[in-house]
Amino acid sequence: MKSRIAEILSKKISLDKKQIENLIEIPPSQEMGDFAFPCFAVAKEFKKNPVEIAKNISEKIKTDEFEVKNSGAYINFFLNRTKFALDLIEKIKKEKENFGREKISKQKVMIEFSQPNTHKAFHVGHIRGTSIGESLARISEFVGDKVVRANYSGDTGMHIAKWLWCYKKYHPKEELINDEAWIASIYVDAIKRLAKDEKLQNDVDKINLELEKGKNKELINLWKETRELSIRAWDKIYRELNTHFDVHFFESEVEKRGKEISHELVEKGIAKIDEGATIIKFDDERLGVWVLLRKDGTVLYSAKDLALAEKKFNEFKIEKNIYVVGAAQSLHMNQLFKTLELMKFKNANKCRHISFAEVRLPTGKMSSRTGENILYSEFIKEITDHSKKKILKRNPELKKNELQKRALKISIAAIKYSMLKQTANKNIIFDKNDALNFEGDTGPYLLYSYARASSILRKSKIQNSNRKIKNLEPKEIELVKKISEFPEVVLNAYKNLNPSVIAGYSYQLAQIFSEFYHACPVIGNEKENFRLELVNSFRQVLKNSLALLGIETMEEM
Repeated sequence: MKSRIAEILSKKISLDKKQIENLIEIPPSQEMGDFAFPCFAVAKEFKKNPVEIAKNISEKIKTDEFEVKNSGAYINFFLNRTKFALDLIEKIKKEKENFGREKISKQKVMIEFSQPNTHKAFHVGHIRGTSIGESLARISEFVGDKVVRANYSGDTGMHIAKWLWCYKKYHPKEELINDEAWIASIYVDAIKRLAKDEKLQNDVDKINLELEKGKNKELINLWKETRELSIRAWDKIYRELNTHFDVHFFESEVEKRGKEISHELVEKGIAKIDEGATIIKFDDERLGVWVLLRKDGTVLYSAKDLALAEKKFNEFKIEKNIYVVGAAQSLHMNQLFKTLELMKFKNANKCRHISFAEVRLPTGKMSSRTGENILYSEFIKEITDHSKKKILKRNPELKKNELQKRALKISIAAIKYSMLKQTANKNIIFDKNDALNFEGDTGPYLLYSYARASSILRKSKIQNSNRKIKNLEPKEIELVKKISEFPEVVLNAYKNLNPSVIAGYSYQLAQIFSEFYHACPVIGNEKENFRLELVNSFRQVLKNSLALLGIETMEEM
């Protein structure tokens, strides 16, 4: 509607549609109209008092879409609310999951997210990055971008050498298994043993060097087999988190090119050799020193990231490259972007870092019995078990399979929503009791709102679709207007690369629906036809909104 008002006003004033649209306001009360345009912005153009301008323009606008009045220096627009409501309902009924979809962009965008390393734990911190990345991908696709979902994992380097060293020396008789917890336990054991005896690091360094040379067949075969086990262990996790990847990059693929680029940077005078290591010392003191190659010549992930950026643009012909990477790596990302700029990499300005902060428990930073971050497998089991108890209180006769299915969906919604409702740069304190609450600003509350709307629709016995109405009650108007905001909310989230905008909208929408439901009985009311259609519109838009967050809805809780 803002766009339509801007179109009407653009014929009366010299500002372009976009400028007008940005100035349009929502009045604080419905009595003051549905939209308002402040005439202060055009006072210079008309060389008149803004109050007089508002009065003159209001009198000249003739449309059956709005009643137009002026109030002081504002032009107030009152919707023809019944027409607006019925048109909106019809539009949603026709477009369904496509409602709100505006093709404003046709870029090919790569979004890199999740980034678990092989031979290490997939931990709770990975869930936040995965949730943000998947949501950004869905939002971008919704507005017309062609999205390439990319995962980038460290499958070479010191952590791999530590794992292989520890397994070969202390666990050689243990069967290699596709189990996240077991894989993580070997790495944690390596860290503990190295902490007790620093001299053991020499053996790890030798393995790291052998891995890079690639001549020790037994070691390479062990690396390949355990790498594959790690990757397979992620499949179940990504299915549960409702995400997928179009391409999976590994450090081993860009290691050679990373070393070549490092040498090229030395030749160009961008990097230098310092005590045997290849480094870049930035002029900007805030960026410090960036090490590309160790003094033994092994490649660090800094050099590999340079090669990966090159690979992304050259091989995939992308127009934008978004990295969803933890805030702890902000300095590294700034160093990467600055180096790409110094290299005169033509796509340096097309790279963007979306930083996300830590996930913590009420007791502080996350830790577990292993001494590492809490494993995803442990975390999801704990949350799902807690969810089962809540479900059984409501539905004690639910069958075991259905209980597990519902508990997992509710748990994923609880976790994802808690990680997306905050802006990415804020730390999250995850409390399972709060996150799984069926009331308040939570994932389960939103699922419950959807399920309640579905229940209302199932209970109705009306078969026809006579929606004729004479007027709307305040809570009906409020719900209609909030539903109509969805396309604008999506564009806001896209432009700011911020899924929390959609999360916040989802909660506000559910709250307004709850108020409508209590104030405006649906079943058996003389306006039952219209209200059923309104409930169905709410249900569709909430589903669309949650889909952009990567959250699946449920017909029954």
